[in-house]
This record gives sequence, structure tokens and C-alpha cells, in this order.
Amino acid sequence: MELMEKPMDDNRIVMTLDAGGTNLVFGAVRNRVFITAPITLPSSGNNLDKCLQAMTQGFELVKQQLPEPPVAISFAFPGPADYPNGIIGGYLPNFPAFRSGVALGPYLEEKFGIPVFINNDGDLFAYGEAFAGRLPEINARLAEMGSPKQYRNLIGYTFGTGFGVGIVSGGRLHIGDNSCVETFCLCDGRRPDMMVEATVSAGGIVREYARLAGADASALTAKDVYDIADGAIEGNCEAAREAFEAFGTSAGCAIAAAASLLDGIVVLGGGVAHGYKFFMPALLAQMRAKLRNYNGEVLGCVQPQVYFLDDEEQFKQFARGEARKLQVYGSQRMVDYDPHKRIGITLSSIGSSRAIQLGAAAYALNQIAGK
Repeated sequence: MELMEKPMDDNRIVMTLDAGGTNLVFGAVRNRVFITAPITLPSSGNNLDKCLQAMTQGFELVKQQLPEPPVAISFAFPGPADYPNGIIGGYLPNFPAFRSGVALGPYLEEKFGIPVFINNDGDLFAYGEAFAGRLPEINARLAEMGSPKQYRNLIGYTFGTGFGVGIVSGGRLHIGDNSCVETFCLCDGRRPDMMVEATVSAGGIVREYARLAGADASALTAKDVYDIADGAIEGNCEAAREAFEAFGTSAGCAIAAAASLLDGIVVLGGGVAHGYKFFMPALLAQMRAKLRNYNGEVLGCVQPQVYFLDDEEQFKQFARGEARKLQVYGSQRMVDYDPHKRIGITLSSIGSSRAIQLGAAAYALNQIAGK
């Protein structure tokens, strides 16, 4: 399925859910607009009966607010899961009642009589950014600036409690054969014996700060460490900034590997992404790092040049490229040629929660349209 805007312009209604460990937040989307007031109910993730009752109640309350019947339910839910079949099961810290396996999608389909689509939050974040977020924004701006370059691939990363990822390639969400496309368990480039989420997470920032400062940071949050780094509250400013630098280096190493394989735009979201001014320099340095081959030749860690698209001057360079005319051999015909390979990294402009829910709606409408 090609990447296209049409499904998001569809006026049919999709009911959505933001499933957190504490609360379930229900809503409905029509053509990129949330058309109901959010409804919040306790998750009760340790009690299956209460949790399923809350889901049924939440969607019923949303449905009562709608001007017409919805065509689908679509939302993110923590894994492990068999997402294509709507089955949740495995080690879920916030939803222990689902660990033995729960056919959540089929349950809701029976209750509401409409298709139900469940995906990982990182996947839907990337899908929302691809259809209604940064990817169409970037492509529109490139066109306005006269650049023929357009992008069709996107990697979305969520920086928060964990290190999540989603991949959209040519308009298709890549979910893998086991619903297990993950980044948290990659090795940390700084400490290869550790998984990268040990550093690239809110908890990782606090732990690194505690180690560097030699202090008890058990009462601190990642936001506190950011405020210390920014001088807003008292603490070891140098250690706080080094903690974010470590975060950026480890994240950059993981992102560089994925960007080399996908060759597309990278979008960052999640609460910790707000601290980009302290981690972005290290992240970009890692993505722009150089490697040597056996004969000493130096090449980029990521072959395309990496631009930070939230910097106006870098975006202009990114748009400009090196376009020129090339004459076809033995002919007077001229063709456009831009040898400058380049990708960009950017922050979400719509926020991760909105991107996830818009991604959920777009995914459902694309699935329905494709049948």
C-alpha cells in the first residue's frame, strides 16, 4: 500500500484508546480531528474482569457521543502481543492480568460488531507521524522550497519510560513476522554488555546522574535531572548534563544502525524528547561519526548526511541538496540529478499521544480501504 493522505481525509469515525498502566483514555477521530471529549477510566491492569469491563464501558460512552456509528476501533496496547490477531500475552508489568494470553481484539469485535486493530505504541507513533505528522510536513515544505526531493520512509522513536520504535517503509507499517520489532534490547554502544534501554530511558537518565554525581537520586525524575542541567533547581549541573550526553550517545548509536538500513526520516517523540537541547549534540555526533575499513578509508557511520531539521539553516541545506542537470549520453536530453544523499532527524510537532491516536485511526482506515 502506497503512502497516501486519502485515508486521513476519510470522514468515517474510528474510536481510539490510549492504554496506560494507570488510566485508559478513550476518544474518537474523524479526519484528523478528535470529535469527542476524552473519557478516562482506571486501567485495573491486575484484574482482567475490571479491565475488560472498563474497556467496554469506555468505548460505549464514546459511541454515545458520536453523530454516526464508528467503522472501527484502533488503539495501542503494550506488548508482548500477537498484534495482527489482537492477542495480548506475556510479561506486561502494567497489565499483569493479560500475561497468560487474552484475545482482546476478538473480544471487542464481538462486543461492538466492528473491526478492531491493535498495535504497539511505537508503531502507531511512527504511523501517525508518517500520515499526519512530520513526514507530510517535511515533504510539503520541500516542495514549497522548490526541492524535488520527497521522502517515503520514516523511523519513529519514543523516549520515555522506555525506548520504543516504529518503522514505516513506503507507506507500510513494518510489524515483523512475530510482532516483535524492538529497539530497547539492542546493545548499548557505550556498554556492549548492556541493553540500550538501560541508558536510553527516563530511569536511565536518573541512574546515570546518580552514578556521576555520587548522590542518592531515588526521589528524582528525568524532568528533575533536566531542570538541574538547566540550572532551574539545585543539583550537580555537570553530572546532569553528562547524563543527558550519555543518553544521546547511546541513542545515536542505536538510531544510526536503523537509519543506515531504512534510509529515511527519523522522528523523535515522548516526554524525554523535550530534553533534546542536552542530548541532541551527542546523538548527532554519533550518527555523523566516521568508521574506517580495512585499507584505512574513512566513511560515515550513516552513509547519507544527517541533518537536524529543527534547525532552520540545516533544513535549508537539506532542501537545497546538490541538484544539477545531467546530459544523457549521445542525446541533447537533460535530466535532473542530485548526488547528495541525505536524511533528517526531527522532533514530533504534534506530540506522541496525538501521533499515536492519529496513527491508530489512519491504520484502521487503511486496513479497511485495503480489503
